[in-house]
Amino acid sequence: MTKLVQVAVAILTKPTGEYLLASRPQGKGWAGWWEFPGGKIESGESPEHALIRESQEELGITPTQIQPWIKRRYDYPATHDAEAKTVLLHFFFVSAWQGELQAREGQQLAWQHPQKLNVSPVLPANAPIMQALSLPPVYAISNVQEMGEQAFLQALRLQLDQGLQLLQIRESQLSPDDLARLSAQVLSLCAPYDCRCLLNSSPEQTAQLGYQGVHLNSQRLMAMTTKPDHLLIGASCHDAEQLQKAQSLHLDFALLSPVLPTQSHPQALGLGWEKFADMLSGLEIPTYGLGGMRPEHLAKAQASGARGIAMQRGCW
Repeated sequence: MTKLVQVAVAILTKPTGEYLLASRPQGKGWAGWWEFPGGKIESGESPEHALIRESQEELGITPTQIQPWIKRRYDYPATHDAEAKTVLLHFFFVSAWQGELQAREGQQLAWQHPQKLNVSPVLPANAPIMQALSLPPVYAISNVQEMGEQAFLQALRLQLDQGLQLLQIRESQLSPDDLARLSAQVLSLCAPYDCRCLLNSSPEQTAQLGYQGVHLNSQRLMAMTTKPDHLLIGASCHDAEQLQKAQSLHLDFALLSPVLPTQSHPQALGLGWEKFADMLSGLEIPTYGLGGMRPEHLAKAQASGARGIAMQRGCW
């Protein structure tokens, strides 16, 4: 039986959005490959304690701001310099630390931007994390039905100027012709800002209209059997079964809602932060909180294990 090795992994981040990668030193399996710093969790040791110890041993720093994130299981095949093994990676964001970074094991260190990686090769288990890190903390959802088209487009221009990087168009009330016309305007506005746009529709209509991604409602999610190629894929989830379905399809991210009561469903009870965090615990795909979210909820969502927040009314 292949042994399971649990590993604590540090994603050291800069305010500029860069993160730290380290090469595996000579003498270790997969030498020369790049990874996030970290190491094996010893028997009786918590992941947080392992993270701090490994950071001190490998990098000469002591993390002071630690935020648990997702976990990821990966099966490594045997190679000429390493035996087969299964790893369970516990990822943590580290946004502050004491001490100066040092390469204490003869490794190379490199600050990287998630969408402009210039080191290789990267360990296979880390590749999906690169994709997850390219997702911004705020996912905006259109609100043309309430605002009107011109007011929405004006608000979109303002948000793009302020750094919006991920947008979902969710306007089921529009006719196919009106949706095509709105989509052309939105995609044209977003292109110079490298803001990725997803359509809440079928993968076929999404590709036809030129979107970079598709957002699946929960019904489409549960009916899907394979992940579409060449599109960024998100999905709306409302319970543990739907979250597991999104994970089994290896979707790029999920939304979990409602976290708090919303204006559109004021009588519906939200999950609350405690249950929200509990449902994200152990999940292997990045997730956004949706439902009653406003910018001031971002820190709470991330402390609960989310990549960030999704907002419809809150961002326009």
